[in-house]
Amino acid sequence: MEPTNPQVAPPAQAVNSHQAVTSQELKLKGFKAYEVDTALNPSLSYRRRDFYKVALVTSHCTVHYADRSIELNGTCLMFANPHIPYSIELHDPFLKGYSCLFTEAYMRENDRSESLQQSPLFKVGGTPIFHLSEEQMVYARGIFQKILAEQSTEYLYKGDLIRTYLQLLIHEALRMQPTESFVQHKNASSRITSLFQELLERQFPVESPNQAMTLKTAQDYAQQLGMHVNHLNRAVKEVTGKPTSVHIAERVIGEAKALLHHTSWSTAEVAYSLGFEYPTYFNIFFKKHTGTTPLTFRRDT
Repeated sequence: MEPTNPQVAPPAQAVNSHQAVTSQELKLKGFKAYEVDTALNPSLSYRRRDFYKVALVTSHCTVHYADRSIELNGTCLMFANPHIPYSIELHDPFLKGYSCLFTEAYMRENDRSESLQQSPLFKVGGTPIFHLSEEQMVYARGIFQKILAEQSTEYLYKGDLIRTYLQLLIHEALRMQPTESFVQHKNASSRITSLFQELLERQFPVESPNQAMTLKTAQDYAQQLGMHVNHLNRAVKEVTGKPTSVHIAERVIGEAKALLHHTSWSTAEVAYSLGFEYPTYFNIFFKKHTGTTPLTFRRDT
């Protein structure tokens, strides 16, 4: 469906003018909720923050999420990861809904569970958007309204209560997630693979053309994890069916696509930021894994 009045803007701008959201405030409190009812600035911006996001979106729009585009028509629950760039193309006059930003430290304050990056809702390649039924919409909207009401109170334990509300939203989405998406560590190989995958994700996002990846090979990751590379390769291959090097390459390609799509960096700058010494090496690598060159990919997206 062709938008009649497309507008693109970073989601972090979509707040009411009287509710400015600052990184400092988030780091101090760990969370910030707000109601969204605003027009979007029609400029595309590439920004990633240090926080996670859960949003209830009721407007017709398209979310450009990393190298994917997902149309939202109806009421949707959206989950955003600070490691994945995204922007919103609005097809309605206004973006409406609710949003809550939070840090991983806040969500794990009283919890020893695994990183949110391993959650089916936030991990790279996961399902970040859920279309809700009328009943699910009423439930989710009620939770957001409770969060909004609670954050302005002086209740001593409101942080714990809001964390519980966020967990309810997460669990509501997890109930809609295919069972095979859940991760359970059954043995040492599974635990090692999880550690490797989390370390891999920590290398991203690449937010500056002057920032170069430091871990590039399976040997680098094995050394960082304090084990022999053969041990790491066996564990990862046993659990995922793919070698460690393939996981690294797929993640680098995913980030390369995101940078080419969301930034105006030159291919040389993208190449350097992803650890390639020369742009030619990056071009060869990219074409090998995608069948096209970086410039052609950028032009066609």
